[in-house]
Amino acid sequence: MSTIAHQGVQPTRKISWLEARDLWASLAISVIWLAVLFVSLFGPDFVSTSAGGSYTKIPSGIAVAFFGLFATMSIAKYGFSRKKE
Repeated sequence: MSTIAHQGVQPTRKISWLEARDLWASLAISVIWLAVLFVSLFGPDFVSTSAGGSYTKIPSGIAVAFFGLFATMSIAKYGFSRKKE
């Protein structure tokens, strides 16, 4: 009579890069600032013309960067925080 050793059930291996919060937070922040860059380079400007013929020209990238700053702060706060387990 012989005995055969049975191996235990191996747990399924999760894909670790799908759960890497630091990776996804960094990628999201990078995409935000790439969008700011492309809007600054190729986007239109805000132009205000007065009745006297003078005008004010403000790059639209300033407004996009303002909102990108707040998006970056919220993503960084959530993405780079450590959960207490």
